Amino acid sequence: MGSIDDRQKVSKDIAAPFRFLSRRRFLKLGVSFVGIAAGSVGGLLALRGQAPTVSGLSILTAHEYRTLQGIARAHLPRGGAFEMGAGDFDLARSFDRFLLGETAENVRGLKLALALVEYGPLIYERRLKTFSNLSESGRERHWESWVYSGAIVRRQVAAAFRKFLSMTFYDNEAVWKEIGYGGPAFKGPVS
Repeated sequence: MGSIDDRQKVSKDIAAPFRFLSRRRFLKLGVSFVGIAAGSVGGLLALRGQAPTVSGLSILTAHEYRTLQGIARAHLPRGGAFEMGAGDFDLARSFDRFLLGETAENVRGLKLALALVEYGPLIYERRLKTFSNLSESGRERHWESWVYSGAIVRRQVAAAFRKFLSMTFYDNEAVWKEIGYGGPAFKGPVS
């Protein structure tokens, strides 16, 4: 782990892409979502379904964790350029730990972004399914629609999550062997 200053700099760099997602903008962009939610909160919760219990989370709920796991696996599937993928690591838990040092405003923005992705199939594709309830290939296709969307908000959300997930994934020493990286040349301060 780096110093507190290093963590704050990384925190600002990673959380910055989510700052655009204020409550007001979320409501404005998700008018159809809000209309549906106001009419049938119970229906939305039923569509979302049950998330498995996840112990040891500090910030994320089990549903948010499940959504983030789905995003990670859609972004970094197994068998791409090399065999490892996000499913080999618990990137959502790393994200939960990262959020411990974030401001309430940043956490709210990140949670709103997760909600948008979770209800994305309903909002943007008019499907009666949530992201977590799509098949694996369906989640990959839906996530790709965020990456290449004509809507800047969707691209911003995708870019922010992709940045964090990629950084966390490629920072893992097990991945280094797969990509031929020998590790950092500078290992830290000399004692």
